[in-house]
Amino acid sequence: MNSEPTYNLLNSINYPEDLRKLTVEQLPEVCGELRQDIIKELCCNPGHFAASLGTVELTVALHYVYNTPYDRIVWDVGHQAYTHKLLTGRYEQFDTIRKKGGISGFPKRAESKYDDFNTGHSSTSISAAYGIARAKHLMGDQSYTVAVIGDGSFTGGLAFEGMNNSGRFNKNFIVVLNDNKMSISPNVGALSRYLTTVRIQPWYMRVKKITEKILSHIPLIGKPLKRFLQGGKSKLKNLVYKNTLFDCFGFTYLGPIDGHNIDELENAFECAKKVNSPVLVHVVTKKGKGYEYAEKDPKTFHGINKFNIETGESPQSKESFSSVFGEDIDSGEPLSSHKGFSAEFGKTMCEFAEDDKKICAITAAMSGGTGLTEFSRLFKERFFDVGIAEEHAVTFGCGLAAKGMRPVFAVYSTFLQRAYDQLLHDAALGKLHLVIGVDRAGIVGDDGETHQGVFDVSILNTIPNTTIFSPAYFDGMRKSLSTSIYICDSLAVVRYPRGGELYKPDDFGEENLSYDVYGNPNCKNLLITYGRLFSYACKAKETLAKQGIEICILKLCRIKPIDENAVDFAADFDNVWFFEEGIKNGGIARNFSDLLCCTQFCGDYHIKAINDKFVKQMSVSEALHELKLDDDGMVNTITKNLKEKN
Repeated sequence: MNSEPTYNLLNSINYPEDLRKLTVEQLPEVCGELRQDIIKELCCNPGHFAASLGTVELTVALHYVYNTPYDRIVWDVGHQAYTHKLLTGRYEQFDTIRKKGGISGFPKRAESKYDDFNTGHSSTSISAAYGIARAKHLMGDQSYTVAVIGDGSFTGGLAFEGMNNSGRFNKNFIVVLNDNKMSISPNVGALSRYLTTVRIQPWYMRVKKITEKILSHIPLIGKPLKRFLQGGKSKLKNLVYKNTLFDCFGFTYLGPIDGHNIDELENAFECAKKVNSPVLVHVVTKKGKGYEYAEKDPKTFHGINKFNIETGESPQSKESFSSVFGEDIDSGEPLSSHKGFSAEFGKTMCEFAEDDKKICAITAAMSGGTGLTEFSRLFKERFFDVGIAEEHAVTFGCGLAAKGMRPVFAVYSTFLQRAYDQLLHDAALGKLHLVIGVDRAGIVGDDGETHQGVFDVSILNTIPNTTIFSPAYFDGMRKSLSTSIYICDSLAVVRYPRGGELYKPDDFGEENLSYDVYGNPNCKNLLITYGRLFSYACKAKETLAKQGIEICILKLCRIKPIDENAVDFAADFDNVWFFEEGIKNGGIARNFSDLLCCTQFCGDYHIKAINDKFVKQMSVSEALHELKLDDDGMVNTITKNLKEKN
């Protein structure tokens, strides 16, 4: 970012207190400059674009009305928090967002005192903010606490749990519902329909205010009548006071408010401060606001790659040699959704469903990202988008399975974490035949700790009655998916990475279901791995051969249960290395080690996996290199261990 003053007002704002020195009349200009800066930066540094453009005025109004950081703002997910970062001391670092060593794309407590809660996953803000509010109350702190949640995140069960609990609070607590009428995928369900009915009636607050004003000025009976209407349950109340879903939760409803009108936002937030009970401020915004192409296509511009500001076109969305051959593992949605494993998964599901009317597909608001768009079009009756509700998705799928359907739930690895109890209790314990397509398995990249798909194996590995496949190539994924649907009789999982196929040696054929052996089985050195790391292992094998070191590769495809024959095969080697793109604790490498100990193995066994830590934001390539899980890392580890042994 150019550090020289380019704007009339933005360059003078380092922190919210600087913003609050301005007049209300100056705030629209600030919003324009903020929007311009976000567009300028994200056209060359990809990030969450449309959501942040849609909440510029909302963010400015919040920091203007509330005395942050003493008043607390908790953002849900964090896709919309770029304006917040620009206003809270990170303007000069904004060009490092989502890059290795830079600022996070999400709120992070360690990054700023203005970030009150770590976010990344949806529906957490209300519960977290309510906890903060209660803690402050216990300590005698009378400052305000605000949760900002989108209409997509509001469909998550945790949001309803938070509303149900916080609605009993007898002190001020504010929830801002940012209603942009869409999430990554179109919103679904009863709540979405309800919000539509609410947002089309903006006259409600005006009528309510006018009615209260008139009643207050009627001598003798006006104020008692006002109190009666507010507190009663009569039909007369409903003529004056709109009884919303939020009122039923115990919240005073304010809205709908134009989320791009600073005056309306300021007035609403000032009103919210005066209510000595929970308040919900319903704000209607437009995703991508201020950039024509993002307004027209907010889905594409949710997390777009680099793009031309003048045309809105992204050169990375066009075919290239790297995208065609699947070598660009750091590309974003275009490759992963349209050319990679996600697309192949979706295509395979359509082929199966064409011949089998029992096959159903489930997604948690990620139909496009998981490759199920075409399935949703061709098989509408057997496609279920349950909204941002992974727990419900699993148990709902179990219900389908209980009546003989063949449900397949496609979900990102990082979001499957939310459904552990349902996987354990409802699927595995009940031996119900549910298939999970775990997308974005392994390192994901720039979104950082909250989105890395490195925990699913360790989580699923603890669950009995579970079969896990982790293929390296499309043909292996198709075989694994078919086996999971038609052969397995309990919980079955097929996991695959972001992006497409990587390097595949010319002399390597199709994947087997259980395991593959590549190389000379009579040499002394064995490298074991699974998933996309096999491609790196093949590269490492070629490099080591040039150094006079011969290795054989054992590639696992079914990683739970591990084939006993694979263990017996490994036992004959002098040196064994297991490279795993996942957490070491509870991982497959540890399982393999236990099984190997039960054989006559007398060699050296080494594990290279992710130790007890979170993987920070950086590109996929950078992360694999830093973790020593790419071909360079494999070569260096093996040569070092052999040198130490000799």
